[in-house]
Amino acid sequence: MVRPDFKKAGGLIPVIAQDYKTGEVLMLAYMNDEAWEKTLETGKVHYYSRSRNKIWLKGESSGHVQLVKEILLDCDLDTVLIKVEQLGGAACHKGYRSCFYRRLENNELKIIGKKIFDPEVVYGKKA
Repeated sequence: MVRPDFKKAGGLIPVIAQDYKTGEVLMLAYMNDEAWEKTLETGKVHYYSRSRNKIWLKGESSGHVQLVKEILLDCDLDTVLIKVEQLGGAACHKGYRSCFYRRLENNELKIIGKKIFDPEVVYGKKA
């Protein structure tokens, strides 16, 4: 069975989530072997939280789940690109469609994305 080389990077590999229709990059997160298996089993993207040291289903709190449409692995098998259908409209825990909602202009960050939801309402705390 083809799978990422989790041993190469100490058990975690970067995963890029991309909108399957538009090609927009939604987020970057990490997976371990268990998150990979859960993603394949369920068709919903699971990640590994480095801050919480646990597996999490994307959207388990917000309802903004990512459905797998296609999985691509890079030439070294140590990075994954997952093309997803982003349910609920937002991938970013700060309430934006994409985690890449800011652009660097004149050494300042300018918000270019539209906020989809209020994190304080969804998570009950400031994101």
